[in-house]
Amino acid sequence: MTKISEPYQLFSEPLRYYNAMVEDIELATKYIYIETFRIGNDVIGERFRRALTSKAKQGVEIKILIDYWGAGSADHNFFKELIDAGGELRLFKKIRFNTDLFTKGHRRNHRKLLLIDDEISWIGSSNLTDYNLNWRESMLRMKTSITETFVKLFMEDYRMYNKYKFNIAYKTRLVKDNGFEIVRDVPSITFKRINQKLITLIKNAQKRVLVETPYFLPGFMLRKAMTDAAKRGVEVVVIIPKRSDVNLIDILRNKYLGPLYQKGVRFNFYEANNLHAKLMLVDDRISAIGSSNFDYRSFRYMFEIMLFTKNSDIAAQVKVHIYKTLQNSVSFNYAHWVKRPLINKFFEYILLPFRHLL
Repeated sequence: MTKISEPYQLFSEPLRYYNAMVEDIELATKYIYIETFRIGNDVIGERFRRALTSKAKQGVEIKILIDYWGAGSADHNFFKELIDAGGELRLFKKIRFNTDLFTKGHRRNHRKLLLIDDEISWIGSSNLTDYNLNWRESMLRMKTSITETFVKLFMEDYRMYNKYKFNIAYKTRLVKDNGFEIVRDVPSITFKRINQKLITLIKNAQKRVLVETPYFLPGFMLRKAMTDAAKRGVEVVVIIPKRSDVNLIDILRNKYLGPLYQKGVRFNFYEANNLHAKLMLVDDRISAIGSSNFDYRSFRYMFEIMLFTKNSDIAAQVKVHIYKTLQNSVSFNYAHWVKRPLINKFFEYILLPFRHLL
C-alpha cells in the first residue's frame, strides 16, 4: 500500500503514482471521474479497467472521458464489462474523415484528471499506459475541497464531448479556489489562456524561472518574455529531454536553442530516459502543473488544463522534483550547436512552417 498522509503529494515515477491511483480508486464510495488523452490497451490500462469495473459493480458512479484519437483500441469493446456494470465511457470528438480532418480533426483533448469522492484530485502530465513506465512525469495528488471545483469542470467537458461549437470565452474562464487558479485552453488562436498566464508570470519573475517540458516550441511572445527576464538578471532554466518520443519536435526545437541561449536562457537535457513532466516554478514560490506543453500546438489547438498556485508545500515539492531532474541532465553546449550538421539545419527550416501542428 502507498500510504499518503499529506494533502499534497507530487509524484514523478509512473509505477508509484499508478499504484497510488488504483488504491484511491479501490477506496472510492461515491464516484470516480477520469479525463485523459489515452488509456492503454495494455498492462496498466487493464489494471485500471479491472479496478474501475470492480467499483462499478459495487454501485460507484464511473465516468470516463478519453480523447477519440488517443483512445485507440481502448474503446467501448475494451470497457464492455465496465459499461455492462453501469460505468459510462465517452470518446471525445470523433475524427471526421472529410474536409474537417485538417481544420478540426487534430484538435484533441489533452487534459489529465482523476477525481474521486469530492476528496481526491489528480492532475498532471501522464496518460494511463505502460509505455511511459520509465519516463519522468509530474502528477500531483491533492486531498482538498478543490475536487468539487474540478468535478464541475470535468462535467462541462463530459457534456460537450461531441460538440464542435461552443462559447470559447466561457470554456476558458479563469476559475479560482482557495489560493488555486485553474487555467484552461481550448482550440483558439485568440484565447490562449495558459500561454498568457505563463508570459505574465515570467514577466513578473524577480529571481528564477524553472521549466520542465517534453516539447519546447514557444511562440514569439513567450520567447520574448523569457529573454527579457534573462536580460534583467532573472535565472531562466529550461529542462527538456535529450530525446523525446517525438523526433520531429526534437529536430525543430534545436533551431530555437542557440538564439535563446545567446540571450541568456539556459537549457539542460535530461538523459536518464524521456522527460514528460510539465512544470514551471517561479521565484521558488509560484508553481504551475498540468497537461500543457511549451509549444504552439498545446496553446493553440488542444484542450489543456493547468493548476497555478502559491502553495508553499507544492512549491517545495516542485523545486525538489526539478533539482532531481537536473541531477540527471547535461547542459546545452552552444559550441556544439553551432557546428551541428547542415542536414540538421536543413530539416529545421523544412519543418518550421509546420511548427503549429507538431
